[in-house]
Amino acid sequence: METKRIGIMGGTFDPIHYGHLVTAEAARGQFQLDQVLFLPSGTPPHKDPTQVTDTKHRYTMAVLATLTNPHFEVSRVDIDRTGTTYTIDTLRILQDLHGTAVRLFFITGADAILEIMGWKDSQELLGMAEFIAATRPGFQLEDQRGTIHHWFSSQNKRLHILQVPAMAISSTDIRRRVRKGESIRYLVPETVDYYIRKNRLYAPDVQNSAVHHE
Repeated sequence: METKRIGIMGGTFDPIHYGHLVTAEAARGQFQLDQVLFLPSGTPPHKDPTQVTDTKHRYTMAVLATLTNPHFEVSRVDIDRTGTTYTIDTLRILQDLHGTAVRLFFITGADAILEIMGWKDSQELLGMAEFIAATRPGFQLEDQRGTIHHWFSSQNKRLHILQVPAMAISSTDIRRRVRKGESIRYLVPETVDYYIRKNRLYAPDVQNSAVHHE
C-alpha cells in the first residue's frame, strides 16, 4: 500500500488568512503532500477561551477559504472534542484514522518550533510526525539550530525548513484592522472578508457576543 503524505495545519484561525493558505500550499508543493488538513482548534491550552471567536465562525471561515483547493480539507477533529485540545491527542486520533500507511507532516511557524518541548508528551510528539517549520520575515531559525538540534537528533530528518513569502500577515493584525474599521482586503479571501462583515465579527460592540464560552 502506498504511503499517504498528509500535512496538518492547526491553529485558532481567528480568522484564517492568506498567510495560512500560502504556507499550506508551499508545504504541499515542496514536500509532495497528498492533502493538507486545516484543524481549527477547540479549546487551545495557551489561550484564554473567552478571547477566542466561537468555533462555528472559525470553522466556517476555514471552509470558505479552502473551498477552491482540492488538496485542502478542513477537519472537525479538534473542535468536536471536549476539554483542552492538545496536539499529541490530535496526532493520535489522525494516526488511528489513517493507520500505518501515512506520513504526518505538522506545519507550524518556525518560532513555535522553539516551544515544542513545553507541549504535552513532547517526546512522543516528535516521533509521531515530521515537522515543517515555516520561516517568517525577520525570524532566523538558523540562529536557533543549536537550541533545537538535540530535540531532533534522535529523529533523523524529522525537521524541515520551509521558506515562505508573505508570512507577515497575522490574525491579530486583521482583528485590529476590523475593530478600527480598516480594510482587510487582500489579507483574507473575499469570502472570508464578506463573512466577517456579514456576521460583524471582531467589531467592538459585538466582541463579547462573538466569543466562545465554555
